Amino acid sequence: MSSDLSSTGNAVAVSIVVPVRNEADNIAPLIDEIAITLDGRWPYEIIYVNDGSTDATADRLAFIMKQRANLRQLKHATSSGQSAAVRSGVRAARGAIVATLDGDGQNNPAFLPDLITALESGGDHTGLAAGQRVGRKDTGFKKLQSRAANAIRNAILHDGTRDTGCGLKAFRREVFLMMPYFDGLHRFLPALMRREGYEIAYVDVVDRPRRSGVSNYGFFDRLWIGIMDLAGVWWLIRRKKPAPVVTEVTSHD
Repeated sequence: MSSDLSSTGNAVAVSIVVPVRNEADNIAPLIDEIAITLDGRWPYEIIYVNDGSTDATADRLAFIMKQRANLRQLKHATSSGQSAAVRSGVRAARGAIVATLDGDGQNNPAFLPDLITALESGGDHTGLAAGQRVGRKDTGFKKLQSRAANAIRNAILHDGTRDTGCGLKAFRREVFLMMPYFDGLHRFLPALMRREGYEIAYVDVVDRPRRSGVSNYGFFDRLWIGIMDLAGVWWLIRRKKPAPVVTEVTSHD
């Protein structure tokens, strides 16, 4: 394991944020994969947000932190949900670019460079690179739920995204922090990015089975909450006004 602050020793350029709850057995393998993928490419840090875990997640992270200086652990006293965990990680991030992935191992870190490169290549007008899963490994029922939820969301918000539930994303930290925060924010990033005038880059990613344990964070499958979230985001988009053109008048003008 590397003990460097980053792959080059320079200031952090990319922060990898991983929200977890009770994922002790998945911690070490995923960190190793992230390192294999990113070492030597960007100066990076890994931020695990421990969302009120009651298993050995905290201990496993503490052990690895002794050997890997670019690994950080943030802890929520009680479980606050995936959106809250992502936001905590983004707020603490030192990199201008933040990439996220789920902590259960289903998101393959091998696709992180594709996402980061797509975001960088898009220039200042691109605010988000979103993973779009192919070959999903979920149950048939979860796939059906997700397809229905994505279809309804796209019909209402017109965000042009076939899969908002994929945890693999890369975005500009400052843009994310400009957005209004609410529980479920991570599911609506494409629509909210478009609301702010940014373009979205899409990257196909290959899903894989969870390594161990059971799912702790649900998909967009709590219909009653999803309907309220949709209504709220629809309202935010409708109420968005063009930003005024501002110039400062000085005594020399």
